[in-house]
Amino acid sequence: MFNLNRTITTPKLWNKKKSLQQQQSRRSPFFFFSLVLLSLLFFFFLTYTSIPKSLFSTSSQTVNVAISTIHPRCRTRIPGEKFLWFSPHSGFSNQLSEFKNAIVMAGILNRTLIVPPILDHHAVALGSCPKFRVQSPKEIRLSVWDHVIELIRSGRYVSMADIIDISSLLSSSLVRAIDFRVFVSLWCGLDMTLACSNELDANQSMVDSLKQCGSLLSGLDGNIDRCLFAVDEDCRTTVWMYQNDEVDGALDSFQPDEQLKKKKKISFVRTRKDVYKTLGPGSEADTATVLAFGSLFTAPYKGSELYIDIQKAPGDPRIKSLLEKIEFLPFVPEIINSGKQFSVQTIKAPFLCAQLRLLDGQFKNHWKATFSSLKQKLDSLRQASSLPIHIFVMTDLPQGNWTGTYLGDLAKDSTNFKLYFLREEDLLVKETEKKLALAGHGLRFGSLPGSKDAVANLEKHCAPNKLPDVLLFLEEIVCSCASIGFVGTAGSTIAETIEVIRKFGSCSSQTQAAL
Repeated sequence: MFNLNRTITTPKLWNKKKSLQQQQSRRSPFFFFSLVLLSLLFFFFLTYTSIPKSLFSTSSQTVNVAISTIHPRCRTRIPGEKFLWFSPHSGFSNQLSEFKNAIVMAGILNRTLIVPPILDHHAVALGSCPKFRVQSPKEIRLSVWDHVIELIRSGRYVSMADIIDISSLLSSSLVRAIDFRVFVSLWCGLDMTLACSNELDANQSMVDSLKQCGSLLSGLDGNIDRCLFAVDEDCRTTVWMYQNDEVDGALDSFQPDEQLKKKKKISFVRTRKDVYKTLGPGSEADTATVLAFGSLFTAPYKGSELYIDIQKAPGDPRIKSLLEKIEFLPFVPEIINSGKQFSVQTIKAPFLCAQLRLLDGQFKNHWKATFSSLKQKLDSLRQASSLPIHIFVMTDLPQGNWTGTYLGDLAKDSTNFKLYFLREEDLLVKETEKKLALAGHGLRFGSLPGSKDAVANLEKHCAPNKLPDVLLFLEEIVCSCASIGFVGTAGSTIAETIEVIRKFGSCSSQTQAAL
């Protein structure tokens, strides 16, 4: 008798069901593996697209994995070499001051300095350190990167080493250096000759690669193990020192006052840190191929330094020698020779230099004081010197606007005064620009592995479309040759630079004798 409650399965149906179960059993591992593989491929596809990286910032480990994948330059193409990058700002004098500080930092930390270009005047602004209102290191690094790429793209790139002679530092092995363009070629793995092309805007892949590399170098993705360490300390929080016989981490004497704290809701505390102990051997920063600072600008303020207080290195003869050498970094020979030539062949007599900054920033409100110093000096010379008194005028006030000013009065008094000045369209200025472009000092130093080919390509394909602006530098050399005196605008960094050049005598004794 049959059990009517039992399910009856025919042999054919049972065999089909069994066969299906076996197929599913065999496919399940492959199916699982396929899902994992598709997920990985989808993740990598996302990291290569323009989706903001902030979407993946929930885990620093995930970010580092993604960055290592899309940034092969983290695996440095220059084994064993470590670099220091910084972000200059404002006008040339400030940029030169920061360059000197960067040389010291690179020397102390035994890193190869990445030599930047000269930025357009005030293309990048820092802000006010005394008011605790500045761009963050991350922001200023990105601003500088964007501007530098624009200089390359527009053919206006002029290296700091095209203008300032650092050959003595390099030959004495006190510091190592590499041009920014060469560094980007090697570290970012990019053909920088394409960036020099007028077709860069059309080459979207190159633009994207430059943006990615800039994002990495600016620290927007954070620090990356053994690749990049982005220094986030700035003048609001830190005063870097070295062998100052002070307690590392001690409070600095200058702090935001209580009124400023309440008004700006400031919570900053300034401490003094030893740069070698903080960023040198044994630190997390020391393991990174690139150490990226923000601005390295410093200045004395209220008994303290705004950011870097490294004046001596009694226990380190190499750094002590480096500090002595950077007190004066001369212009390259092409600029010095042209400035001397103007002094000897155009002025042809002992002369006074008047550096009158009248239009920029705070100086536009101090004309009376500026002119007063010059008038006082000229009154004394009129009593002691033969007339007319020869004056080289260096000013930002266009000659067409001299009417009604003390400069206009001097120009009209040809009996007592003879005025000289340089203009951008003068033949001497144009010839000097051409000589500098041909010399190409900025690319002719350093011998890091792999750099020679990069330098050769840049020299061949990246000649500047626009010649460097050298008027300021020539004027400073002419002022240094002024044998009967110099009158500069109080508080002007240009005046301070000229005083240093005069102190170290860029005009040789032979030139002075010729005057």
